[in-house]
Amino acid sequence: MHDGPSQISLTFPDGNARSFKAGITPAEVAADISTSLAKKAISADVNGTHWDLQWPITEDARIAINTMKDDAPALELIRHDLAHIMARAVQEIWPDVKVTIGPVIDNGWYYDFDREEPFTPEDLGRIEARMKQIIAARDPVRTELWPREKAIEHYRGTHEPYKIELIDAIPEGQPIRMYWHGDWQDLCRGPHLQHTGQVPADAFKLMSVAGAYWRGDSSRQMLQRIYGVAFQNRDALKKYLHMLEEAAKRDHRKLGREMDLFHMQEEAPGQVFWHPNGWTIYTQLQDYMRRKQRAGGYHEINTPQVVDRKLWEASGHWDKYQHHMFIVEVDESRDGENDDAAVKDKAQTRINALKPMNCPCHVQVFNQGLKSYRDLPLRLAEFGSCARFEPSGALHGIMRVRGFTQDDAHIFCTEDQIQEECARFIDFLADIYRELGFPEFEIRFATRPEKRVGTEESWDYVENALENAIKAVGRDYVLEPGDGAFYGPKLDFYLTDAIGRVWQCGTFQVDPNLPERLGAIYIAPNGEKTRPFMLHRATLGSFERFIGILIEEHAGKLPFWLAPRQVVVATIVSEADDYAHEVVAALRAAGIRAETDTRNEKINYKVREHSVAKVPVILALGHREVEDRTVTLRRLGEKQTRVEPLAEVVTALSAEATPPDLR
Repeated sequence: MHDGPSQISLTFPDGNARSFKAGITPAEVAADISTSLAKKAISADVNGTHWDLQWPITEDARIAINTMKDDAPALELIRHDLAHIMARAVQEIWPDVKVTIGPVIDNGWYYDFDREEPFTPEDLGRIEARMKQIIAARDPVRTELWPREKAIEHYRGTHEPYKIELIDAIPEGQPIRMYWHGDWQDLCRGPHLQHTGQVPADAFKLMSVAGAYWRGDSSRQMLQRIYGVAFQNRDALKKYLHMLEEAAKRDHRKLGREMDLFHMQEEAPGQVFWHPNGWTIYTQLQDYMRRKQRAGGYHEINTPQVVDRKLWEASGHWDKYQHHMFIVEVDESRDGENDDAAVKDKAQTRINALKPMNCPCHVQVFNQGLKSYRDLPLRLAEFGSCARFEPSGALHGIMRVRGFTQDDAHIFCTEDQIQEECARFIDFLADIYRELGFPEFEIRFATRPEKRVGTEESWDYVENALENAIKAVGRDYVLEPGDGAFYGPKLDFYLTDAIGRVWQCGTFQVDPNLPERLGAIYIAPNGEKTRPFMLHRATLGSFERFIGILIEEHAGKLPFWLAPRQVVVATIVSEADDYAHEVVAALRAAGIRAETDTRNEKINYKVREHSVAKVPVILALGHREVEDRTVTLRRLGEKQTRVEPLAEVVTALSAEATPPDLR
């Protein structure tokens, strides 16, 4: 009696198929192809699953052998093996430490340990050194499937209670896979490399230690989590560490303090207190976007921030998005004389929500008055203030907040206008990104998901419209199959900043669903009532996040037109004070944000202080400047100064202060 076929067919990436004995491993397949491939092989892809070279293949499959040149599987294996190698190193140095879990994460891995004494920076150095010894030993990695009872008994014997708890969480009937790296063993689903020497010893670094509750439960044991990063080679590691150094220098939270832009506090978590300097950046950017949108054929509107739950129920957000909404209850029976909030008339209590997005309110504006096909496309834009409940652990300065303003717009159009509006928006966005210093961006095209509404014909039409629009404006795109919204496909627009980080900002989404739910109609040429399509679009995304990106992109040295403090006129001697006020008046008359610094401090002190605050231009005034009606001009980041006539400086700086769309 046979449990399965004795022979299986394996299909290779080139389309060729060959017959092999059932139970063959990818390592044996690689060896059958060539000795060279057998030496280079690190893992396989079997029917789209990442497969250990030691795991048997028992049925017909598609197979591809991976080597270190295959970035994604190579990085996953390097980082996963390093998690085990680190845990082994820790237990070899401190045998009493208990191990828990060690998953791969972005750029590296972490492993959680139960140890009474805290790990120190010196400990991380010891662990790294021991890890390199383990890598140099080239110890073999092997794997076995064990019965549940045998695995539990093993961990009882090694006094590893966390591993027993992990086994208890594995569903009955699922195999218990054990891995050995040399003599050190761990519970793991794999896959892994074939020996410890396959890990590049000069391409990893232990970064930090943090506390973490076991299984994320604050009532459980507090563990110590060691983070590491790893790459395929030393140059990639050096590049990443340099990026981290640059990111620390550019951190918008640090620069926000130095430039006196904003602050955040516990009484308003995830919300921004804008200071005069920061609000200047905000309003300059908003004024710029207002002009661009007006020129782009948008009508600016403004809609309520607190909206009755009935609208959110009708739009579908109450069921699907309520966990992200701030709920506001108001007793409509209160007449103002009884201000006791504890006393409520439940029958008269109205449940509202702060709007987490603007879309349903924009449909309400569209629905006022009967629309004709001649009114379409109708482009409604709003600097919409929204509130979304984000978990406190996800908040990050002004990049990830609970209260924000979007440069949001919705285009109501007919089906045959979608392609033209999409192409128009891509050009609109590209022009703005270029003027704001991001000439290059990536378009990601997300297509129909498995669960969706609408007919296949409608999806075909809309997806083709978006693809044709991208081609019409001469852009490339990255396809993301199945990542569209349930109601329609979308385009997301990604920027890459000065140190290589990628940010998703703009979006363009096709939505026939919300107009249907909220009863939007227009009169078609044949006189029939017809549903419009609704195109959701944002260019910058949220102002808060985009300003954070700009601060970090420019390391605080913002383009002159956006800089909140453009010029400081600093006196060297008190006799120049009157002239300083005259210079500032001339600059302000030319539309330049200028201020004096006539404090009784040395000029070097003033220059240093204003440079830290990222003031782009400092004009120094002494006896000579007063007599000659000149200024000594110093630009941020430049050591050289130059003496120039005041009138010429005012003219030149006035041109620089002009926003890019008005030049």
